[in-house]
Amino acid sequence: MRVFILAGEPSGDRLGGALMAGMKALEPNVAFSGVGGPTMMAQGLDSQFPMDELSVMGLVEVLPKYFQLKRRLDETIAAVLDCQPHVLITIDSPDFSLRVAKAVKEVSNVTTVHYVAPTVWAWRPKRAAKMAKMIDHVLALLPFEPPYMEAEGMTCDFVGHPVVNEPLASIEEIATFRTAYELGEAPILLVLPGSRRGEVQRLAPIFGEALTTYLTKNSDLRIVVPAAAPVAGLVQDAISDWPGAPIVIDPRQLDADTALSHKRAAFGTAELALAASGTVSLELAAAKTPMVMAYKTQWLTWQIARHMILTDTASLVNLVSETRVVPECLNADCAPPRIAAELQQVRQHPNTQVEAMTLTMQRLGLGGEDPGLRAARSVLAKVERR
Repeated sequence: MRVFILAGEPSGDRLGGALMAGMKALEPNVAFSGVGGPTMMAQGLDSQFPMDELSVMGLVEVLPKYFQLKRRLDETIAAVLDCQPHVLITIDSPDFSLRVAKAVKEVSNVTTVHYVAPTVWAWRPKRAAKMAKMIDHVLALLPFEPPYMEAEGMTCDFVGHPVVNEPLASIEEIATFRTAYELGEAPILLVLPGSRRGEVQRLAPIFGEALTTYLTKNSDLRIVVPAAAPVAGLVQDAISDWPGAPIVIDPRQLDADTALSHKRAAFGTAELALAASGTVSLELAAAKTPMVMAYKTQWLTWQIARHMILTDTASLVNLVSETRVVPECLNADCAPPRIAAELQQVRQHPNTQVEAMTLTMQRLGLGGEDPGLRAARSVLAKVERR
């Protein structure tokens, strides 16, 4: 079986890697082509070009890279048609991946699967109807999403989120991590300013100022910053004037297993986290790390998007658990005094989020079949039916 699989950012790469592993377990003769990152490449993908070229988010942010993205779009479409796959799997990154699917569908009858349902329950509800013109089947991460997709004529399976099956840090890993960075018994504040260049550039100065205020009353904390490989150099530069001598976990300086182990241990031993909104909130929830979420888009992007938003929260933990226990500092509220105050409140009441985080993991499939295997089973069943 020939599979063309496309991911455009680190979270999609993790989903793709788990899906590829599941497909190889169920269909030993599967062959992959496409675009992905290190996790997918570890499963045998020879990426068409570096995945991080597609890691651009926001309406305004895309404009400076339009011609480069258009060139990669044309190249990807041509590669799919040349591959003649039995199935085209696009993972999240809808602005790019759905354009690929649309162009391929116009000239072929290949089965198209999109992994990660669009958040039509949060904003732009008409996206599902538009997506149905080029997508046959959807793999949903959240249990309440299939009816939204099925209402527009696509088939959809809830497959769970891979975060529920990712290993948590062992006591030995945490001890090794603390020794490696000479942390002793110091309490740790985990800071995650994003995995895209634009996110880091916008959030790092705000986070740094918030930490300057916060650490005046919490000087016992050590700051640890796990950096995504594509932006690790930018993170190093961006935090150079942060207080507290922050420690960066730089995957470029470590072998892959050690980098993952150190990140896992940092999540497992941290007392508190400040993080950009996104999938990382689920990783923190899995580790039971209390968090404050913060995010700021380009001004024009926000002015356009805010009129389309249908929900009062961007936190996946809040959404899945149907609570509002994770504080969010978004756009106008993404200001250093507000962030510092929320961090102080969460540290004083660290157990407030635990029940919601536990419920979130249960609803995302904890204890069930591996989500990558469930996703693979769903894809293979769709291809066989067609």
